[in-house]
Amino acid sequence: MKFVDEATIRVEAGHGGPGHVSFRREKFIPFGGPDGGDGGHGGSVYAIADSGLNTLADFRFNRRYRAPDGENGKKANGSGAGGEDIEIPMPLGTIIRDADTDELLGEITPATPRLMLAKGGARGLGNARFKSSVNRAPRQSTPGYDGEARQLRLELAVMADVGLAGLPNAGKSTLLSAMSAARPKVADYPFTTLHPQPGVVAVDRLRNFVMVDIPGLIEGAADGSGLGHRFLKHLTRTRLLLHLVDLAPVDGDIEGQVHTIARELERYSPELASRPRWLVFSKADLMDAESAQELAAKTVAALGWDRPWYIISAVQRSGLDTLAFDVMQWLEDRQAEETAAQAVSTAADARDAEEAP
Repeated sequence: MKFVDEATIRVEAGHGGPGHVSFRREKFIPFGGPDGGDGGHGGSVYAIADSGLNTLADFRFNRRYRAPDGENGKKANGSGAGGEDIEIPMPLGTIIRDADTDELLGEITPATPRLMLAKGGARGLGNARFKSSVNRAPRQSTPGYDGEARQLRLELAVMADVGLAGLPNAGKSTLLSAMSAARPKVADYPFTTLHPQPGVVAVDRLRNFVMVDIPGLIEGAADGSGLGHRFLKHLTRTRLLLHLVDLAPVDGDIEGQVHTIARELERYSPELASRPRWLVFSKADLMDAESAQELAAKTVAALGWDRPWYIISAVQRSGLDTLAFDVMQWLEDRQAEETAAQAVSTAADARDAEEAP
């Protein structure tokens, strides 16, 4: 199935049912008084997380969702039934915005697995509600209120631990297929990857991480060239970037590959550009080990690179175990730091609560 990461839908909440106007009419009770009941609330529309979904493909065909209206009020103080809420399954990582105002409504995550998209209309009041000491036989009621209606833009950014960045044909798909069970298309021409492709990398039986390959970036990607603005957003959901660099580019400009990707990351998002990024020199099998080491070291020195860097050959599977282990260790260390920081923050909040008057 084709990966779909954007969709537009319309959601409409149900209208509230109108209140009823009636009077009690029974034998031997000549002045029974008003007994018109309230209408029912309109149904609301919610988005819920569905771990079984990983694309927005379902919304290509079903683009309109409407909750039922509330029923009318009834006589004998009978209230109308409320409209049932409807829930729309969406994959984790779905970002929901109002298409007309660009307002961010929220994001479907494990912490927020259910999100209201459109609130149902309030019910109308029956005439029994308006009875008073000076108005014993009210004939007024209120209509049900309209439910909310919105045009929504859905965006899905794949949530992964590690993102692969690089120019077309840098070897990203080959690396993903060599390190995981994912089978992206691999060919000797640019742009073989047309949509984000995640894969699970198992370091050992109980340790693994998710790595995502995005289509190759070109100069001007941040402005939309090659649809780069659509693909770059997937890297914003990763914690570590592996920047693949071809050791044997056609133009021979290895440093230029690094500068091009760095510029596009900066133009798209300074926060993304500042994210931890490691250089991974690929296609080392196209030369002898000594030449590959010398070329990579020369490039690193010219760039003034002070972060981790690796030399790999996905075809020969050399250097992959070291890379996978180091990535796993980095992720575990980062998780431990975040857990410790969260514990300190929680303890501080609890202490402040105790000290508060």
